[in-house]
Amino acid sequence: VQLQASGGGLAQAGGSLRLSCAAFGLSLSNRASAWFRTTAGKEREFVAAFGSKGGSTRYADSVKGRFTISRDNAKNTLYLQMDSLKPEDTAVYYCAAHRFVYRSYSELIEGSEVGYWGQGTLVTVSS
Repeated sequence: VQLQASGGGLAQAGGSLRLSCAAFGLSLSNRASAWFRTTAGKEREFVAAFGSKGGSTRYADSVKGRFTISRDNAKNTLYLQMDSLKPEDTAVYYCAAHRFVYRSYSELIEGSEVGYWGQGTLVTVSS
């Protein structure tokens, strides 16, 4: 079982990037999944979550209106479209999936039921 994150890189403030998280060995179509990020000296921060049954999403206040989380069941891949990037968005971004199927993303956001982590992808936003 593996989550493979990609799409990080360097962007200018105001620019865009799209992160991808491809799942191997487990299905994301019936499992809550999310993106988190970490920066040096800070604790892991929740960014966005996608519901197990699709359609429902939740965002951190810091990214609301700028980031969009989505999922392609056919490709078994989770995405994070990041627009209007700010230097404070600079971080290593990780995707995560719930330990169990058909459970709430609230448990995932709390960090208590993360069953799978991606390897992290670095996003750097220059001013």
